[in-house]
Amino acid sequence: MSQSNPVQLSLPVYLPDDETFESYYPAAGNDELIKALGAAAEGQKRQSLYIWGPEKSGRTHLMHAACAHANELSRSNFYVPLSIHASISPALLERLEQLDLVCIDDVDAIAGHPLWEEALFDLYNRVAEQGSCSLIVAGRNAPADAGFSLPDLVSRMQWGISYQLNPMADEEKLAALQRRAAMRGLQLPEDSGKFLLSRLARDLRTLFDVLDKLDKASMVHQRKLTIPFIKEILRL
Repeated sequence: MSQSNPVQLSLPVYLPDDETFESYYPAAGNDELIKALGAAAEGQKRQSLYIWGPEKSGRTHLMHAACAHANELSRSNFYVPLSIHASISPALLERLEQLDLVCIDDVDAIAGHPLWEEALFDLYNRVAEQGSCSLIVAGRNAPADAGFSLPDLVSRMQWGISYQLNPMADEEKLAALQRRAAMRGLQLPEDSGKFLLSRLARDLRTLFDVLDKLDKASMVHQRKLTIPFIKEILRL
C-alpha cells in the first residue's frame, strides 16, 4: 500500500512485512537488479524499470521490498498487482505520478484490455513528464512478448532499464531458507532444508510460510527443526 499518498486510494492489497531486501536471497545474476530497485526506492534514479520472470520467481517479493524501503525513508509509494484488474478501475492509475515510487505488478494480466493498456500508457507518459517519480513494472514476459495490443505501450515499457529475473536454483532456495531461519533465531540443518524442498512446492512464498509454521511449533514444543519433527508437524 502507499504511504503519505496524496491520491488517497484504498485497495484490497497488503504488503507483507517480511518481504524486504534483507530477507531476499539474490539468485546469481540478480545483484544489479536489487541495486537498481534500491536506488529507485531512494529516489537516486528517477526512471522506469521493467522486471520480467516466470511465476514465483521472486519479482513480487522484490517489489514489496522496494516499497518497504521507500516506507523506511518516508517516501510516498504505491503497489498494485494488476491480477486484480477485474475488481478495480483503470482510473486507479490517475495521478500516481505525484508519488515518489509506483510499483505495478502482474502487468501481463491487462494485455488485450484496451482501457487498461491506454491508462498504463498515459501513466508512463506522465511519469516521464513529471520527472520525480520512479515507476517499476513487472510481468512474466518481456514487453514485446507479453501480448499487449497497444504498440506505443510496448515502446514505453522498453524506454527504461529492463531486467530478466533469474530463477533460483535449489541450493539458493536452501540458502534462502537457512537465512530466513537464522533471522528468526532458528537453525535449519541442511538435511532438514533439503527435505522441505523435496516434499513441498518450491516457490519461496510457500517455503517461507511453512518455515513460519515450524518456527511457532518449535517454540511451543521446544524442539529443533529435525526431519522427524518436521514430518510430525506437517504430517508428511
